Amino acid sequence: MARGAVSELVVPLRNAWNITRYKRAPRAVQIIKNQVVKHLKVTEDEEVWIDPAVNEKIWERGIENPPRKIRLQITRHDEPDIPIEVKLMEE
Repeated sequence: MARGAVSELVVPLRNAWNITRYKRAPRAVQIIKNQVVKHLKVTEDEEVWIDPAVNEKIWERGIENPPRKIRLQITRHDEPDIPIEVKLMEE
């Protein structure tokens, strides 16, 4: 399995706080996906895979209180059948 380009991305989630408090965590996940698509210029046939650790990090304080920003590690693989991976950056 050949590893592709790895990049780091800090995604601000401040726009998740502009909607009803009971929809903030799902909106934060959607913001992350949109930022990755925009940052990597993802085509329609490519798939974006978000690691469950990212989802757990967003939801750890509940639906009303997601983090204000999150640091991610994004990997684009060379093979077309393997999706773009979005993982939580280890500190």
